[in-house]
Amino acid sequence: MLLQQLINGLMLGASYALIGVAFSLILGIFDMLNIAIGEVFMLGAFFGLALVTRGMPFLPALLIAMVLAGLVNLVVERFAFRPLRGTPPVIPLLSSIGFSMLLTDTAVNVWGSERTQFPPSVRVLNFELGPILVSSVQLVILGTAVLLMVVLHLLVERTKIGRGMRAVAENPETASILGVDARRVIVTTFFASGALAGAAGMLVGLTFSVISPFIGIEIGLKGVVAMVVGGAGNIQGAMLAGPILGIAEVLSVAYLGAVYRDVVVYGLLILVLVVRPQGLLGAVERARL
Repeated sequence: MLLQQLINGLMLGASYALIGVAFSLILGIFDMLNIAIGEVFMLGAFFGLALVTRGMPFLPALLIAMVLAGLVNLVVERFAFRPLRGTPPVIPLLSSIGFSMLLTDTAVNVWGSERTQFPPSVRVLNFELGPILVSSVQLVILGTAVLLMVVLHLLVERTKIGRGMRAVAENPETASILGVDARRVIVTTFFASGALAGAAGMLVGLTFSVISPFIGIEIGLKGVVAMVVGGAGNIQGAMLAGPILGIAEVLSVAYLGAVYRDVVVYGLLILVLVVRPQGLLGAVERARL
């Protein structure tokens, strides 16, 4: 049924939105594309796995996994971006690609290369809303994703550090003259981006029940697609594009077959680039640090 597939797609798209926002947050402020976000997402899933297998409830495991993923992203910033600040954008991009390979190899050495079962950490209850069946797992995934995006929006729009982020994005030199602590803005942005990616990793593990060290590649690309479709660097755009991609993917599997899943998603990316290159909500003006 169409309504059921739309609900399923919305749940999947919530995770895509989170990782798309993680990419957009850094690109929109620093004009940098951190490819290693995909692997930070993967590590967030494994951090969550390690915690829930030891009996930790879902919510504390999620919060700790987010903190650990945020710290990993700070390591990425320290070694892949900070030494290269001021260089052409392609240089830190290549550096982040190298770091993503390093993180993947590290995960393979720690957890192995095979798929790992993600244990259920939320009690499964099914709710019938007319013809639609919604599980408690789906509600937790959607509720968590929406809550995190609301918190991020409030952080960016209503706090002092958020005003600093916007000031640095507009003009880093002027922001520095006005007393904005650029170092604090960088640390907060990279930590928040990594934490969102880590949350997405744990939610995807909860959705599919299996994870591997290589999921960061596929899901990371979907996050980049969400970022571009929504508008490169536009946080609200990524929030909108994530559910659209999730619905498109689920509908393609349901009505065309699983082999067309990626064809539809990446076809949508090409269509948006041809028809509306700035994305659904428009790419933001970005400034380099």
